[in-house]
Amino acid sequence: MAVLKSLTIFLLAGICEIGGGYLIWLWLKEDKSIWYGIIGGIILALYGIVATWQTANFGRVYATYGGIFIVLSLLWAWKVDGFRPDRYDIIGALIALIGVCIIYYAPRTIQ
Repeated sequence: MAVLKSLTIFLLAGICEIGGGYLIWLWLKEDKSIWYGIIGGIILALYGIVATWQTANFGRVYATYGGIFIVLSLLWAWKVDGFRPDRYDIIGALIALIGVCIIYYAPRTIQ
């Protein structure tokens, strides 16, 4: 259950960061209303809050989030922008995801 909870938090954080960043991108690069930027900034601030809900330390959380962000970014680009990841994108994302799962979920002994 703890793994499912942490994955849900990572997913929510990813949606906040990518969604907020995307709205700012649209504002600055696609000449959308300033409201896109304001709402994007608010959502990015929420990302910072959501990430603190993880139970591990800052370094491990952010290292793990980096790999999850790679996967979520490719999925967002595919579903929202019509970008089609190629096999190298998928292979690289899977390698990153395996690596961060080892970092975050590997059993550790108390030292």
